[in-house]
Amino acid sequence: MRGPEIKKGTEPERAPNCLKCRHFYVTWDPRFPRGCRVFGVKTRGLPSTAVYRSTGHQCPAFERSVRVKD
Repeated sequence: MRGPEIKKGTEPERAPNCLKCRHFYVTWDPRFPRGCRVFGVKTRGLPSTAVYRSTGHQCPAFERSVRVKD
């Protein structure tokens, strides 16, 4: 399975809310309960924070989940 195209130069102004992203998932690891399928990250906080710390850029792979209702 291949992830979405990551577009350079199209950084959002602030970090996306991972809880509304289709790539976000809840892990079974109580030490690292949140994960991102695109970047393979498991973390205590939001995965977008881990992506920003690693790359210096906001998460470019955010895609709004169809399950999220406003």
